[in-house]
Amino acid sequence: MRPVVRLALALALGAGVLTIKAVSGAQTPSPAAPAPPPAPATPGRAYSGAPAAVVARALETRPREPAFRPAAPPAPEPGPGQKLTPGQPIAQAQLEAFVDGVVGEAMARDHIAGVSVAVVQDGQVAMKKGYGFAGPGRRVDPDQTLFRLASVSKTFTWITVMKDVEAGRIRLNAPVNLFLPEKLKAPDQGFKRDIMVRDLMSHSAGFEDRSLGQLVEEDPAQVRPLFEYLRQERPRRVREAGAMPVYSNYGAALAGEAVSYVENRPFADVAEAEIFRPLGMNHTTFREPYPARPDLPAPMSNALAGDLSPGYRWNEGRFERQATEYLSQAAPAASASSTAGDMARYMLMILNDGQLDGVTVYGPDTAKGFRTTLQTSSPGVAGWDDGFQEFSLPGFRGLGHRGDTLWFESAMVTVPDLRLGVFVVGNTDTAGRLTRQLPGLIVGHFYGPPTAEPAPGSQALADDARAYAGTYLSNRRPYGGLGKFAAMLSNEMKASVTADGHLLTTRDGETQAWAPQGDSGRFQALEGTEISAFQTEGGRAVRWFEPDGGGAYDRVGPLMQAPTLAILAFLTFAASAATLAGQFLRDPREFRQTTSQGRAHLLQASIATLWLVMFVNAAAWRFRAPDHASLMLHWPGPFLLIASASALVATVMTLVTVIMLPWVWRGGRRLDSWSAGRKLAFTFTTLLFVAFSVVLGFWGALEPWSR
Repeated sequence: MRPVVRLALALALGAGVLTIKAVSGAQTPSPAAPAPPPAPATPGRAYSGAPAAVVARALETRPREPAFRPAAPPAPEPGPGQKLTPGQPIAQAQLEAFVDGVVGEAMARDHIAGVSVAVVQDGQVAMKKGYGFAGPGRRVDPDQTLFRLASVSKTFTWITVMKDVEAGRIRLNAPVNLFLPEKLKAPDQGFKRDIMVRDLMSHSAGFEDRSLGQLVEEDPAQVRPLFEYLRQERPRRVREAGAMPVYSNYGAALAGEAVSYVENRPFADVAEAEIFRPLGMNHTTFREPYPARPDLPAPMSNALAGDLSPGYRWNEGRFERQATEYLSQAAPAASASSTAGDMARYMLMILNDGQLDGVTVYGPDTAKGFRTTLQTSSPGVAGWDDGFQEFSLPGFRGLGHRGDTLWFESAMVTVPDLRLGVFVVGNTDTAGRLTRQLPGLIVGHFYGPPTAEPAPGSQALADDARAYAGTYLSNRRPYGGLGKFAAMLSNEMKASVTADGHLLTTRDGETQAWAPQGDSGRFQALEGTEISAFQTEGGRAVRWFEPDGGGAYDRVGPLMQAPTLAILAFLTFAASAATLAGQFLRDPREFRQTTSQGRAHLLQASIATLWLVMFVNAAAWRFRAPDHASLMLHWPGPFLLIASASALVATVMTLVTVIMLPWVWRGGRRLDSWSAGRKLAFTFTTLLFVAFSVVLGFWGALEPWSR
């Protein structure tokens, strides 16, 4: 559930400056749980992926993340530059010692309450282990403790789709509308090409991405049936189907509904009958612990619910237990829960081409599809293999999926060339760095190529820095309404070029350095193995493709950048305050005015009042929704709706003021008319209000009826 890249959003208003950024905060605290002791770790050599010195000067003002220092294995390790060959398995003792060190340091550094890990290789479980706690007095058990899988759930969904393809109930290259009930058929919305089933698997259906206020629920009474969710929350189609991958939770949920429709049974039943029970995955389910309702699938059993770990947040020196997050309304996209032990069996089946212990889950053609690139946004950038995500690992290609909910982070990565699979999940919202890095750390430590010198920069890139430097906006976002407004203030990437010819990209406060690969617009990460790419037109970059294949960022001009909005917001706030203050501070002689001027002044004072109401409510909303979780659960909230409605009315009234400008300027030097200075001030304020309204309109902030 990457919505995203993650939406970390809050509205900060100071002296009228309007901007949104992620800030830390907590919901109503639950009883605190004790912090787990870090896993034991012995001194060992650091992971070889050290920060590249070549961009040290450009990044010297940014805090560096500490290097991992995994535990030294008890058996001698290969010397520098010596690694295992793909045919050699990792010794179990060395693997466990390494993972202990990585996980232990991550838990202490990032304040993670509990972690569960499984590693398989050569048809065997190499290790499965729990770390930390899943509740007061309850340690994580890799065979018993259930964690939320988030978007790793989608891999089950794609398998059910392919099983229906094998059975002839679904065709990959046919319009998905053929396999959906009438009320869920996707309209063309002006696009020529139908959405094919395969487009859903490559995230290229062309949907906008919306999640705020509808993807996650904390009140079980608000959980909707999958059918109703898909009908009520249908996103816009914003690009031609098949044009490019842009991650879509809605698309995956729609695929699950197609499976349910052609099989005439609830999706949770399909997954259990066709995957979980045959594989003996008795602690895995798409069901959630809500009260039984006739319009929903049967809830999670009491036995499994008792083993389900809650989510945690680290706040003010303690772990705060969070309320259950319900995702059943989009179940095929994100609602599964499982244990490390069950996921180990699942990875063994995937690595064995759909078979395990005499059970065949899917056939060889499906297995081949899960390992063959279906679509990629740009050559070299990670793509999608019939729904499975590609990962660039040190020297190898991985397949699987990552995921995150509000409080859980997960990753499952299989490496066919090494017959290796890694699953890792954490029950705290800070576990993302560990889950993203652990599979690559294991592969790099035991099999990766020797550490290379940092790739050199390009003088040509340095000389042509303006071709790439700029602000880029994610196209994985809403394309209208308040959701668009929020996304435009939080989902941007800034690109810059160093003097020695390296590219820097900054997203969510994190900067990554890249070295150019020739002049094709492709770039290699200096720290890691990722590849990103730019699309250029006329020698100028217009789009940046994310290295994980989840979407792209389109270049935007000043009108669509946050600093422009912030400046106009500050000026509008100041002008509004000055307009109202003038009622009390203006020289009495300045009150001489024509009838039209008096009406115009009253109108502008009313507009100024509305702008101030907008700013006050926006500030109140910022304090009521200080973090990502609050936004997801309580979007948009009454304060933001009032702010948007106030801005809309102020905009309409501003247009009337513009029409009145000719009458304001009439009167010349008559004693009953405004002075030239006051006329200029009125005109400037009116034009400022117009400019602010135009920008708010482009950003979607004037649509309180649209989320």
